[in-house]
Amino acid sequence: MTVFMFPGLGDHYLDMGRDLYRDHPVFRTELDRCAELLEPELGLDLRSVLFSEEASRDEAPELDLRRMLGRGEPEESEQERRLNRTEVAQPALFAVEYALAKLWASWGVEPEAMIGYSLGEYVAACLAGVLSLEDSLTLVARRAKLIEAAPTGRMLAVMLSEEKLGGLLGERLSLSAVNGPEFCVVAGPAEDVEALQERLRGEGVVVRPVRSTHAFHSAMMRPLVEQVTALAEGLTLSAPRIPYVSNVTGTWITDAQATDPGYWAQHLISPVRFADGLREFGAERTLLEAGPGQTLSSLATGARGSGAGVVASMRHPLESRDDTEVLREALAKLNGEKAGNNDAELTGTERTLAELWVKLLPVDEIPVDVSFFEVGGNSLLATRLLLRVTRAFGVELTLRQVYETPTVAKMAAVIDALRSGEEVSTEAATSETGSAERPRFQLPNGLWITHQNESETKHFYEDIFDHRTYAKHGITIEDGATVVDVGGNIGLFTLFAHYEAKDVKVYTFEPAPPMFELLGRNVADHGVNATLIHAGASDAEGTAEFTFYPRSSGMSSFHPDEAEEKHNLRTIIANQREAGEAEAVEEIDQLAAYAEELMDVRFEAIPFTATLRPLSAVIREQGIERIDLIKIDVQKSEQQVIDGIADEDWPKIRQMVLEAHDGDGRVARLTELLAGHGFSVLAEQDELYRGTDIFNIYATRGEAK
Repeated sequence: MTVFMFPGLGDHYLDMGRDLYRDHPVFRTELDRCAELLEPELGLDLRSVLFSEEASRDEAPELDLRRMLGRGEPEESEQERRLNRTEVAQPALFAVEYALAKLWASWGVEPEAMIGYSLGEYVAACLAGVLSLEDSLTLVARRAKLIEAAPTGRMLAVMLSEEKLGGLLGERLSLSAVNGPEFCVVAGPAEDVEALQERLRGEGVVVRPVRSTHAFHSAMMRPLVEQVTALAEGLTLSAPRIPYVSNVTGTWITDAQATDPGYWAQHLISPVRFADGLREFGAERTLLEAGPGQTLSSLATGARGSGAGVVASMRHPLESRDDTEVLREALAKLNGEKAGNNDAELTGTERTLAELWVKLLPVDEIPVDVSFFEVGGNSLLATRLLLRVTRAFGVELTLRQVYETPTVAKMAAVIDALRSGEEVSTEAATSETGSAERPRFQLPNGLWITHQNESETKHFYEDIFDHRTYAKHGITIEDGATVVDVGGNIGLFTLFAHYEAKDVKVYTFEPAPPMFELLGRNVADHGVNATLIHAGASDAEGTAEFTFYPRSSGMSSFHPDEAEEKHNLRTIIANQREAGEAEAVEEIDQLAAYAEELMDVRFEAIPFTATLRPLSAVIREQGIERIDLIKIDVQKSEQQVIDGIADEDWPKIRQMVLEAHDGDGRVARLTELLAGHGFSVLAEQDELYRGTDIFNIYATRGEAK
């Protein structure tokens, strides 16, 4: 069963659907029809605003994240300014989503149920027959004009529950949307939203401004209620022929609501209860996002978990792919989801193995082609799986085989081969997850990120967010700061800097291609104002071989020493065991039997030839006049990074924190060097690293707080 999801304003962008308009006559015909019906209302040809005069997919779009994701004051082209006006953006978004739904229908994919987000509910109502296309476009266009003329406002995404947020809003702020258990949106006058933002940031709550010209779904829309009601009263409203979920109630729309002109005014001022609406569909239905961007797919995946039957049919605004390519992949995936839901296609081994997975993992159903690590698996759970496979099938898998064949289908084939005495042939995974799609993971603070493996991500999170390793001993990140992150990995410290204060600009270095890809996704998803440098920071321009460990990426290095790295990892695990609670100790002990094999698997290496850039070269290129904080974590390359700072650039640096390896007295030398440049310096070793040569050095100037 397929549910169509229609996104709302904020997911639109210049040239959305351009390739579909070029390649698919059904889409083109329906969009032309909408444009012709809208021209008397808009006073312009919608297509002239929606599509740029010159657009190419040959080059990837620049990562101007402030503009694309609404942080700070964006620099927009004239065409973007025209499209982003509410009175144009809302009809344009409706037209694209309606044409896309009709294209899906021409392929035999029609909704059995629907949900829209804000304006998206109008598309659902039109397709359900509540409003004709002509009346829908009239209502959308005239409603958008009323909003355009209303006072402007602000919106703020907040990582708090509705209950916790309720007591913080006061008289002038409104709950605008409930997108998840700990994810709401607030709207209201700009000064009130900004005051709440400052308060919550001071309390450590994750917040992010939402790209918006007005305070949608808030009390600021109340002056428009009578006018919107009057607009709806002049139209023909019918009972829905296809069921869809109401934003207002978070449950199925009733005939009485759909045909009540007052409902459409209530929709304007009520919070969007999208999280409640998702729960109405259960887990058995496939959710298809029929509109630009992939926001609703991300929210739905977050609610259901990865591999949960969620399909996006248009590209993310930062993707360079052709829309037709994305749509064809969506069709293939949609057909695959339908096939994957048929348990009768599983072999006996696959079915039994899938049942073992379900008992270990936080999911109810396992598609045969999804990685164990993509649906919540980790090294500890992998060792538990080995024991259960032995009991269930009478064969012994190795930990390496779990990593190399991480899907039910591949793992079942290995088990069948072992049971029959055949030679086992495994296809090495291209990544830890064994799939082209990287897993999504929700951090304890509610943020969703794309990552490589869960255990390492949790370690990074604890180090950066919980222990605040790079923001203590006088190290601060203030509003408007410029931060340099050397050794960005998947971007957790870059995200930390982004959420620690407002209007932070980050320059992030990462040499490993797989990590750089994940870094790019994460800064894009969170709207970070970041410049990403696909290189290692060093003392000179050039290249060098970089040893990348896919399953232990934090230990990847230009100076690999496997024996030392294994020693450090064993020591860290031992320290964790000593400091751990009983449950943690028990889990670590369960790993002991597989410890050496796990070490070998974790340190399987992939070499890359990486570009090297001196810090000062980047400082000159980017025109950086002041650096409020440099964070360095580069696995024994810290001296070269420091040597890449020219004398004239040292006065620009206010604070520095770096990880240093002290095997050759390096900590003392670096401490002396930093003190010579006018810093107050402190070196310390975290308890977790006791017994290794790993230290942290903190350097601040007198002006740092």
